[in-house]
Amino acid sequence: MHRSPVQPAVRRGERAYDIIIGRDVLQSLGKRVAALRPGARTAIVTDRTVAKHWLEQTEASLSAAGVATSRVVVEEGEGSKTYAGLEQVSEALIAAKIERNDLVIALGGGVVGDLAGFAAAILRRGVDFVQVPTSLLAQVDSSVGGKTGINSPRGKNLLGAFHQPVLVVADTAVLDTLSPRQFRAGYAEVAKYGVLGDEAFFAWLEANHADIFKGGAAREHAIATSCRAKAAIVARDERETGERALLNLGHTFGHALEAATGFSDRLFHGEGVSIGMVLAAELSAQLGMISESDATRVRHHLAEVGLPTRLQEIAGFAQEGLADADALMALMAQDKKVKRGRLTFILLEAVGRAVIAPDVEPSRVRDFLKSKVATNRAK
Repeated sequence: MHRSPVQPAVRRGERAYDIIIGRDVLQSLGKRVAALRPGARTAIVTDRTVAKHWLEQTEASLSAAGVATSRVVVEEGEGSKTYAGLEQVSEALIAAKIERNDLVIALGGGVVGDLAGFAAAILRRGVDFVQVPTSLLAQVDSSVGGKTGINSPRGKNLLGAFHQPVLVVADTAVLDTLSPRQFRAGYAEVAKYGVLGDEAFFAWLEANHADIFKGGAAREHAIATSCRAKAAIVARDERETGERALLNLGHTFGHALEAATGFSDRLFHGEGVSIGMVLAAELSAQLGMISESDATRVRHHLAEVGLPTRLQEIAGFAQEGLADADALMALMAQDKKVKRGRLTFILLEAVGRAVIAPDVEPSRVRDFLKSKVATNRAK
């Protein structure tokens, strides 16, 4: 079967790690860990759903390579990315006697990767970790780049640390166990890489998305292309002092929508990003930065694969926080990109060319959101 080659991901001085992408590469995890860190003890952090499918296979791979391991199992979903979830994982890692030369293994989607990575970052002032992403979203985005963290009741990912993994093993076979909704949510991040910086890739997605969803060779190509795109940006701007902010296309709106829905399964992260990308494209068009046809192109493709593109598609849209532009503005004011009270947006100059736009008047954004809320109410 097709397997993408080992790819160097992030290089900053001596700091580098490989991303292994391919079908059934999870079987090689133990040998890779043993070669990377001889004699290390490991602790696998995962959630209950992933554990049912992949924990025993992961433990077997490590055991076969002579790698000692223990397990930490958390509840599924954003509810684990909290102070309480961080305490649970951190105390379990201490109880497992994970030391500085040992490894934490994050086996799961974006929530597990963020939570386990943050716990590793603060454990004994820093323990290395390995990402084994089990969702499409995690494979193409959150497992690469070293962003770790938890949510605050006031907003998404407001507590965290930059802590790069030492290895990423992305087995495309594990994606077969995802629900259609979970896979679609991950696809939003794939599309994002085309929209923000690679029009040719976006055009390829428009032509080949059906094969990606079916699990053909296009799936691995899409994952590898997305990882390369993110890795290149992260290598140039690891701590988001400049262009890495472009990776937040759609996230300013999306994170506010996630907060408004209580970080629940009413709105998956990728679904929020999908609606957020459409809002960013439509705001760009309203500001005269792109044509209406470009904004329509972005919306059409995301809708074509079954992703939500409008506020009314969120369960409970009429509830306070979703149908109130001022409430959404208040939630966006908690965004990580706020500087001196000023919110920075990622907008588009074309499909395939995103820009950092720090000078958008809040009143323009508020009026834009009010028009979208009114439009969605009418529908």
